[in-house]
Amino acid sequence: MDIRQQLLAAFEVEHREHLDAIRAALAAEGPVDWQDVFRRAHSLKGAARAVDLPPVEAVSHQLEALFERISSGGRPLDREARAATHLALDRIEAYVAASAAGPATMPDDALAALNACLAPGAAAPSPPPPMEPVAALVPPPVATAEAPAEPSQPVLRVPAAAVEALTRASHGLWTALPGQSVVAGRIARLAANAGELRRRSEAARRTAGTADGGESDIAGLRRALAEIESGLGALSREAADLAQAHKAAVLSVETAARRLREESERLALVPAETVFGGLARAVRDMARADGREVEVSTRGLDLPVERAMLQALKDPVLHALRNALSHGAESPEARRHLGKPAALSILLTVEAQGGRLVLGIHDDGRGPDLSAIEATGRARGLVAPGERLDAEALLALPFEPGFSTAGAVDALSGRGMGLSVVAEVARSLHGQAGLARRTPHGTSLILTLPLSAARRPVLIVEAGGTRYALPSGSSEALLRLDPAALDTVSGRPVAQVPGEGGERLTLPLGELGDLLGGRPNRPEDGTIPVIRLRGTRGRCLLAVDRLEEVRTLLVLPAPPIGNDASLVTGTVILGTDTPVLVLDPDGLIDRLGRAGPRAARPQPREQETGNGTMPEKRRSTILVVDDSITTRTLEKSILEAAGYRVIVCVDGQEALDRLRARIEPVDLVVADVEMPRLTGFGLVEALRAEEDFARLPIVLMTSRGDEEDIARGLQLGADAYLTKQKFDQRELLDTIGQLL
Repeated sequence: MDIRQQLLAAFEVEHREHLDAIRAALAAEGPVDWQDVFRRAHSLKGAARAVDLPPVEAVSHQLEALFERISSGGRPLDREARAATHLALDRIEAYVAASAAGPATMPDDALAALNACLAPGAAAPSPPPPMEPVAALVPPPVATAEAPAEPSQPVLRVPAAAVEALTRASHGLWTALPGQSVVAGRIARLAANAGELRRRSEAARRTAGTADGGESDIAGLRRALAEIESGLGALSREAADLAQAHKAAVLSVETAARRLREESERLALVPAETVFGGLARAVRDMARADGREVEVSTRGLDLPVERAMLQALKDPVLHALRNALSHGAESPEARRHLGKPAALSILLTVEAQGGRLVLGIHDDGRGPDLSAIEATGRARGLVAPGERLDAEALLALPFEPGFSTAGAVDALSGRGMGLSVVAEVARSLHGQAGLARRTPHGTSLILTLPLSAARRPVLIVEAGGTRYALPSGSSEALLRLDPAALDTVSGRPVAQVPGEGGERLTLPLGELGDLLGGRPNRPEDGTIPVIRLRGTRGRCLLAVDRLEEVRTLLVLPAPPIGNDASLVTGTVILGTDTPVLVLDPDGLIDRLGRAGPRAARPQPREQETGNGTMPEKRRSTILVVDDSITTRTLEKSILEAAGYRVIVCVDGQEALDRLRARIEPVDLVVADVEMPRLTGFGLVEALRAEEDFARLPIVLMTSRGDEEDIARGLQLGADAYLTKQKFDQRELLDTIGQLL
């Protein structure tokens, strides 16, 4: 399938999602979310341009204009506007379906209906008359109490060759499995033969115990022993042959399973070209239609990225390119006067840096107009009277919804939607977007997001009793240092290590265990395993307890706990069920720069023995309550690495029952809020109502970070409330240390 076909296939799915969302919004009871409806039309227009469907683009543009006028109060959402909207949606849907089979045409009635709604004086604002039921225009899905209607699910299109490869891999695994069954049957027969030999041996022993020593008895025993010896020989040969067969069967199944896993994972990864390939042409078409000159180039579109992430980024990237064209364009004369080529240059870059995906839209245009940005910000109340903002703060304002410095609305800009869409999608993907001035001319828009669902080489290390993963490309060298070789600069440890060219580098050294709240555990030889780590912001030496191996693993999205966008970029699974956090080199370098004194370690509590005379030490016991197995496992590993004994429960009711049963003494509870059967709030309330648990320290750690939730948790009696979005292992350990 060529790029054109792939783009059309992706658009066929995307346009249905936009149409369904607009229809659902207009059919829903209550006020319409016009911001979302407008954004849908805006995105549909850009996507249609990217796949070269001008009729869809034209109708979408008029829909966008109509929605803007209705949302601003310029006209009501009356029967005429509803009819024109649904006619336009139907015409778009029919045109796209017809285009899949060949050239198609779109009737002019949709544009005519929309233009009539937008004509000057058309349907001036007034109290709208009673409207006919929406069902007359869009029949709603049938739903009953027993079978509620479900929202439409997104459809993923994949090349036929990929499906065929996955089918072959599945067949290979299915073919390999009977080998295991054959081995299992042979093992059963081997066990039966061994049992028969055991019975013969017992019979011979009984005969020997009752024999009188005559020649016939001795001869009989010799025959029995010979038969047993022969059977043992056959059994030994069968066992050796079976071991080889079992080894071959296991290898066959493992090979087939690995191939199946690789083909399954490959379905999720596609080159960035698949989604972004048509954007350069779309921008050139925009410029051509507006009478402008532009040179658009791309770099790094061969990078494989998770398909869903690329699809989510397509609209933001198109908006960013549109923004670069609109706000960066200058007249050819002005550009020549500044020593620049006559045509505006725009570059789209896609690259992986450490564990992050970095998208850049760079232009050599006029650059950001800080004075215009400040004036617009003051006019919209985003800058207080008398407040002075630096360039960085001013460059954050264009990401606000509705912010625009354009003097008029046209097909390219003026409505202030582009960069707000970019920022919104970046945040939803746990990333960030930023504007910067280029030297000597132009603007750069950078999106930085954690990579997800991609197989990448990572270095597995152990620190503080917990294993972590680091992008292997950021690990320049693995070293072992003598503690005596460490120096101190400004109160921080440093060491001299060899560089790439043989020069000596003096770099700061940080303990990974200390940075993440663990307890370092040095090798017996006294040396310090060290990684020479390099990020986009510099270098450092990272001391760990053990260097394990470099493996190519599937990097999954980061779980809710530990999902610090500045430090954790994902998760890998070791073995079958051991989650390991993937750390970001830049986040570690930043944290090393901010690191203060080492966190206090938990002290074992004293507990008297039965006679009350000899105190003995025991570790504090913490009960972790969370319905997510990944979160429970990670919390347990963090706390055990810090020296605590940890028990886990899957929800609040199980935790309450276990505490009441007094199976073991519990010194502190760490609980999630949203859990089945009994929530964290309910658990706190129940425990505080019982005298035995009224003083038991309870820490709520949840993704619910609203002020009302925090206030409720503390009012019910929780001793601390931590949010997973801003999770810091040291903060958790410090909080527990203070409560204990």
